[in-house]
Amino acid sequence: MEKKLKFAVLGGGSWATAIVKMLTENLNEVGWYMRSVYAIEHLKRQQHNPNYLSSVEFKIDQLKLTNDINEAVEYADYLIFAIPSAFLHTELQKLTASLKDKVIFSAIKGIVPETGLIVGEHFHDTYNIDFNNIGVITGPCHAEEVALERLSYLTIASNDEQKATIMANHLSSDYIKCKTSDDIIGTEYAAVLKNIYAVAAGIAHGLGYGDNFQSVLMSNAIREMKRFIKKVHKMKRNINNSAYLGDLLVTGYSIFSRNRMFGNMIGKGYTVKSAQMEMNMIAEGYYAAKTAYDLDATAEARTPIIDAVHDILYENKNPKKVFKKLADKLD
Repeated sequence: MEKKLKFAVLGGGSWATAIVKMLTENLNEVGWYMRSVYAIEHLKRQQHNPNYLSSVEFKIDQLKLTNDINEAVEYADYLIFAIPSAFLHTELQKLTASLKDKVIFSAIKGIVPETGLIVGEHFHDTYNIDFNNIGVITGPCHAEEVALERLSYLTIASNDEQKATIMANHLSSDYIKCKTSDDIIGTEYAAVLKNIYAVAAGIAHGLGYGDNFQSVLMSNAIREMKRFIKKVHKMKRNINNSAYLGDLLVTGYSIFSRNRMFGNMIGKGYTVKSAQMEMNMIAEGYYAAKTAYDLDATAEARTPIIDAVHDILYENKNPKKVFKKLADKLD
């Protein structure tokens, strides 16, 4: 008899909650690691995450909840990491269970600050995980629309087509459509970069730029993304596919985009710290801007939008002046 695969989601945020919801459409039991004991106890009593997507109700007998990361790792064959990249290294330091023979999918749209690597490369280099056992779950998809069961699309990338298909089948439902890709590096970098461009879109909005400028900004952003990804991982890909252009557009324009919201606050005059405190959510684009800027020092892909966002967030340059100069570089 064929062994039934077990899946676990690691993370307690909105995207983790959305992925658990997708999996429970197809599985009788889903492992779920959350750091917060309070959140777990609330879930057991009230059937919803107290902090994120609280409208989503779960059947508790479908969830194997734990605040022990090792218990979650030992439970599952497929591990889906949805921990913000800024905290991933710290969480993984708690790990004593072996990741050997586990299939790891990253649903993290960020770069690990401690290593400067995208999540798949971090697992490969730090934990010696074969790239055939690593995958990426990317959009275009917002967790909030998954909660509302609005039709959404995911791209599942892996070097191993069978593993990508298995993951796609377990996430698909009436309101989730999945396609697979073999561009594991490119899709993950696209998921990182689109957050920086969404911060840029938010800054522009906060400064009072209109839709006409936003359209030029996004048009330049997809070309900049193409140049950057081609430099770091050259292969045949269509940058106009949903995993690249689609994900960029939804993150740059959507009211649900926390990166756009963060940028909007910066454009309106908030400091980085005050914007982060006001949001009480992680804007991955903030961390990604520094790493992408540093990477481009060697990649030399010509990235004026990334440069502008970096200078505003990390060099404390005036957003109005920076965007005035940026506007002259766009076409």
